[in-house]
Amino acid sequence: MNDIAGAAGGKLAHATLENAHYVTGRRSFFKYRDLGVTEATGGKLRAQVTTATQGLGEPTGWHYHVCEHQLVYMLKGWVDLEFEDGTKVRLMPGESLMIPGGMRHNETGTADELELLEVSVPAEMKTVVCEAPAGIG
Repeated sequence: MNDIAGAAGGKLAHATLENAHYVTGRRSFFKYRDLGVTEATGGKLRAQVTTATQGLGEPTGWHYHVCEHQLVYMLKGWVDLEFEDGTKVRLMPGESLMIPGGMRHNETGTADELELLEVSVPAEMKTVVCEAPAGIG
């Protein structure tokens, strides 16, 4: 990664296939490639490419993330999600989804192969397991 400081206090982060390494993530069945944004922004923002080569065998279960925002941009494959208000989404390539922090959701299925870009504010995003919303499965 490059170490040039910007006017706002951040650093330039240029991720390549050689320097964007895989890191441990929230789910054991996904692989997470860190794009160097967390370090470059001093923890204000995180960007990772998430990949899978085996479909989701069962729903992740209801949970929410402790963060301000989570943005997902689908690159390859698809992911099915359901939300606390009853909304169901199949996120397809070229589509994005912004999930506000604290919004309960459940990943119910994925393509066998997928790739997505995930950005969170701030970089540290905790996952909290929770009960299904009243009236939802």
